[in-house]
Amino acid sequence: MATCTIAALSLAGPARAETVNVVSTIGMIGDIVTSVGGDCVESTTLMGPGVDPHLYQATARDVRTFQTADLIFYSGYSLEGQLGEVLGKMSERMPTVAVSPTAIEPAELISVQDLYGIDPHLWMDAALWSKIVPVIADHLKTLAPDCADRIDANADDYRQQLEALDGWVRESIATIPEAQRILVTAHDAFNYYGRAYGIEVAGIQGISTESEAGVADIRDMANVVAERQVPAVFIESTINPRTIQAVIDAAAQQGHTVEIGAELFSDAMGEAGTVGGTYIGMIYNNTYNITKALGGTPPPLPETLARWASEWELAAAEN
Repeated sequence: MATCTIAALSLAGPARAETVNVVSTIGMIGDIVTSVGGDCVESTTLMGPGVDPHLYQATARDVRTFQTADLIFYSGYSLEGQLGEVLGKMSERMPTVAVSPTAIEPAELISVQDLYGIDPHLWMDAALWSKIVPVIADHLKTLAPDCADRIDANADDYRQQLEALDGWVRESIATIPEAQRILVTAHDAFNYYGRAYGIEVAGIQGISTESEAGVADIRDMANVVAERQVPAVFIESTINPRTIQAVIDAAAQQGHTVEIGAELFSDAMGEAGTVGGTYIGMIYNNTYNITKALGGTPPPLPETLARWASEWELAAAEN
């Protein structure tokens, strides 16, 4: 699928004083565009809360949204599934950037043995995902050169917050008793999280959600849960919870009671206007809930995230 270079962006036309109209496919990109671009951008996210990008199908309205954009950002590595063909066509007409392949080195990727080839859920590692920030900033500056200084300052501040978030997640997961440090979810969206933060990850389904989990998948996961005495398993905001409930029921038949720890954000962020509706909040909420449910104690947030925490009025008990 085509991606543009910074040089190609300069061919889009003369520098413009008005805000840049940016369309992002997923919230984990769109939130960074908003944070870095500030009032220099008009940011639109195509897929909202609860939307599964693996199964997403483009509508005529989506095509019109793309056509009015100055710049399109998408994740890449087939995350957007059936939207890929539309993005390919858009790349022939306007700046269209696959941020993950542009920003992340091949050696940092997780390979998988399925149609994806590469696990596309890179945002689960905050340090890895922070590498898309300068890519977004550079493309925004090309279309909004008058805003370059503000964009640079915003990007630097945001990357510092992600660095602090990365450290806090690592410290939080480390408080979980080692024997209970296993994250059981509906599908394999947390492999980068597990690798970065030292927690074993077990998904009932594979990387994609296009195929249903079978009886054998559920039985095998129930065996793991019972044998390891896993205290909690987790549902996801974009996936029907029935497979997780089936694992709970199957584990109960083996004499082990396991709770639903919380609903995690995997392929989409939470509702706008909530903590989970931001990328930082998505990772924060996931980590806080995982840590508490598996027997750990989340430490206070670092000073670098104090302003962010204050903005969301996080309860003292959660800090």
